[in-house]
Amino acid sequence: MRLLQFHRPQFDVSKASIPELTPESRRCIQRLAAYRPPKLSLRYPKSRSAAVLVALFVGRMGDLYVLLSRRASSLRTYAGDTALPGGKWEPRDKSIEWTARREAFEEIGLPLDYKKVPLLCILDPFLAGNRLIVTPVVVLILDKTLRPILNRAEVTSLFSHPLVSFLHSDPPFPLEPEMLELKYHTYTDIDSNTVPGKIRMHTFLTGREAGGTKPIFGLTAAILIKVATIGYGREPDFEPYAPGQPTMQQRIAHALRYDAVFREAERAEGIDPDKTPDPSSLGQSHDSAAEVKRRRRLGPRRWVRAKL
Repeated sequence: MRLLQFHRPQFDVSKASIPELTPESRRCIQRLAAYRPPKLSLRYPKSRSAAVLVALFVGRMGDLYVLLSRRASSLRTYAGDTALPGGKWEPRDKSIEWTARREAFEEIGLPLDYKKVPLLCILDPFLAGNRLIVTPVVVLILDKTLRPILNRAEVTSLFSHPLVSFLHSDPPFPLEPEMLELKYHTYTDIDSNTVPGKIRMHTFLTGREAGGTKPIFGLTAAILIKVATIGYGREPDFEPYAPGQPTMQQRIAHALRYDAVFREAERAEGIDPDKTPDPSSLGQSHDSAAEVKRRRRLGPRRWVRAKL
């Protein structure tokens, strides 16, 4: 698959016309602009590819916010969910970045102008529950005069959320009286439908639940945790993964190799699904932060003896 091969304009935060940034926000933008995902050894079909746009902007106090939408209740899938703009790849798309930008333009009217909305980075792909391989594309909105133009058939409303809050268990806003007993961040560990193991599904309140807006959860939450972790250069104050959780690359490889929908799509595009690497050959599953600290404290030899 060659969707990730395209000309990438270099973004220099020191030369860009950006509103006053906090030092932390400046460092976050710099880290995201410098990020390059590891090269994937997996080939996957274009027909099962999608992209979402993580559109960041600078708030009045110099902090970074991400745009989120409330999907229309009339949609066939994920109706009413809180989501990032995005959708499936189309044959006219010249790159996976263009897929994300086109979808954001169609859904919320975000301009396709690279100068007004420059690219920061493209993340490693995620496996969605609807059998799509979703690539997050991170951009920075520089033009403060932009106003959304919502496609009401797809989007009911648009709002923002502080990016750094996806690293914290405490809410970035005061909770409404009727929501005081609810936790801002929660998670549930569910059985993986691909590689054996548990998958941790995170949920974050938006502060708008009283008005009918759903929390940020599932794939959207996982993507924003990853963006915040890269940008702010630190792990969340909660455990992002279930014990022994398979990596995303392992899960994608398992789907490509064994899922009937993916295998059919691969064959239609001349890809041999049986040549997909075995998931077990793609590294180890995620360790908890506590286990990583314990391993570092013990050292490699003592850690191996402790495991035995």
